Amino acid sequence: MDPRYRHKHLLRLLAEHGAAPISRLAGWLGVSAATVRRDIRLLDTAGQLRRTHGGARRVDAGTPQPALTPGAPGSSFTDTARANAGSKRAIARRAAALCADGDTLLIGGGTTTFQLAAFLAGRPMRILTNSFAIARELLASGSDDVIITGGKVYPAQGIILSPFDTEAVQYCYADRLFMGAHCLSALGAMEADALLIQAGRRLIHQARDVVVLADASKFDRRGGMFLCALDRIARVITDTAAPDAGVQMLERAGVQVDIVAPEMPPGPRDAACLQAAARSWNSASPPH
Repeated sequence: MDPRYRHKHLLRLLAEHGAAPISRLAGWLGVSAATVRRDIRLLDTAGQLRRTHGGARRVDAGTPQPALTPGAPGSSFTDTARANAGSKRAIARRAAALCADGDTLLIGGGTTTFQLAAFLAGRPMRILTNSFAIARELLASGSDDVIITGGKVYPAQGIILSPFDTEAVQYCYADRLFMGAHCLSALGAMEADALLIQAGRRLIHQARDVVVLADASKFDRRGGMFLCALDRIARVITDTAAPDAGVQMLERAGVQVDIVAPEMPPGPRDAACLQAAARSWNSASPPH
């Protein structure tokens, strides 16, 4: 079963039942428990479900969620990923559509770029990343040409960075680099952390096109440290909440701007369709 189709149906099952253990989800979907565990970990990081001990539960739309400030002290990678999760997933889907089989890609660490893993998994392309989380998800989902940069793991920033100039990235030239940013301004792409600046600059020089994945919140921020000028950015993918002034600023600088609508979690109204589709997949597809 295609991972994107499976994720959609897993979410619909939880929308109907509220919560379920891994064994039951595996039976409904006709896949192994290990596959369900990987899916739950990915979707929990994306904020589309909540992982529980031995299973998962749905995210209730009517339950207020704590306000998250990505990058704030104490915020984890998972917490940051849950902020604007629908926008990030839609942005990642659009970014994946730019890629052709056989491409060589660079993917920088970040919660929006992390979403790319679900859409690129298993496709015949070479992917180099400085994010352990992205590499893990790609490998778990069937990608077999993944290169990860060497060095020290920095959990707070979600990257791997080497103090030496012997990283694999310097021997790689990619069709495009997908990266995030702390904010976008007339100066260019900005980052809030010196380590992210160092990591990003190592990647920027190794790609033909630089594509920035930035939800609307990145236009409202101020400050940060300079990463790269707008004339180095070929495209920005953002969501429909992006301010007109910010979009026009990018376009005046010659940056192509793609605007996508945030994705919403599936609701319970089509639970009956889900069960029929799941039974069809169970009979047609062998367990993974």
